[in-house]
Amino acid sequence: MKIPNIRSAKKRLRQNKKRWELNRVRKMAIKQVVKQIRSFIVSQDKEAARALLPQLNKATDKAAKHNTIHKNKASRIKSRWTKKIESL
Repeated sequence: MKIPNIRSAKKRLRQNKKRWELNRVRKMAIKQVVKQIRSFIVSQDKEAARALLPQLNKATDKAAKHNTIHKNKASRIKSRWTKKIESL
């Protein structure tokens, strides 16, 4: 890995690391909720899966608000999982 010599490049590296970590946390929050929902769908527990939908909506909206994911992707995630849960 190249270590920057220029002060602005050093700052940019610090910012990139910080953003990378925050984006990772936001994406993992979505993935954790999806994983829980998926387990409830497998066990045919519609009510428990439906109870997690607000949590999924919050995580996706937060990620979209901070441009971690695109707003249309957030909408698509919410729509698909809502449809899957309602089809149980």
